Formats: sequence, C-alpha cells, structure tokens
Amino acid sequence: MIAGILTSMSLMPQLIKTFKTKTAEEISLVMLFTLMLGIALWIYYGILRKDLPIIITNAFSFLLNVTLIGLRLKYKK
Repeated sequence: MIAGILTSMSLMPQLIKTFKTKTAEEISLVMLFTLMLGIALWIYYGILRKDLPIIITNAFSFLLNVTLIGLRLKYKK
C-alpha cells in the first residue's frame, strides 16, 4: 500500500509547479496519455482481483493525471 501511495504522489510536484507557474509546455502529452492508459489497466486489474488498494491508489493517480492533462491543454501556447 505504501508503494502505491508513493507512486501515486509522484505527479504532485509537477501538478503544483504547473499551478504556480501557469505553464505546461514542457510536459509531454504523449507521456501523459500513455501513463493514463497504463493506470487504467492497473485499475481494471485491481477490479478483476477485487484488490481495493490497487484500485484506490491508481484511481488517485488517474485523477492527478487527468488534472495534469487538463492543465497542459489549458496552458498551451
């Protein structure tokens, strides 16, 4: 569970920086969409196994990733 939480929190520094600077040009959309697909597959795997820690930590990661994609699109130049 701790590993899932730490992994999920990995996007927080970028999210905070993007909010503060209001720039996100350096963030790759391809990377974010690839990560989102991987996270979605982890959520699906967690559902199949009925593994709540996998579902919760990856759902949080998914939410952070979607937020970062939204900011990337909002702050593009």
